[in-house]
Amino acid sequence: MNILFFLKPKGECIYVYDDDSLRDVLDVMEKNRYASIPMISRTTGAYRGTITEGDLLWYIKNSCDLSLHNAEEVRMKDIRRYRDNQPVNAGAKMEDLISKVVQQNFVPVIDGQKCFIGIITRKNVIEYLCEKKEKQ
Repeated sequence: MNILFFLKPKGECIYVYDDDSLRDVLDVMEKNRYASIPMISRTTGAYRGTITEGDLLWYIKNSCDLSLHNAEEVRMKDIRRYRDNQPVNAGAKMEDLISKVVQQNFVPVIDGQKCFIGIITRKNVIEYLCEKKEKQ
């Protein structure tokens, strides 16, 4: 099976740019109620990693002088990330996707130039597998 069957295209995804401010990203995550979100390069479209609530909380905890005003000056690329969701290439095999979706809530999908093209969610893969099992 082609993994692109599960793809939620970039145009339908919520993501942030690596040059977005901390305050902007906090607003995006709060509005969408996400605990983690893909981060991409504004200039190249390349997948840069995953920003999590934990990454932001640790940054805030360790920044003694952080205020809402200062949060507008902090860029996502300057925040240490503890773990990024590992991407799969658009041409990856189903086995590669399954091994990642077991560990991650979503799997970023990249093209041959490492540009972000969308995500595959764990939920979509599980729903597909459940439907397939019910049909058998």
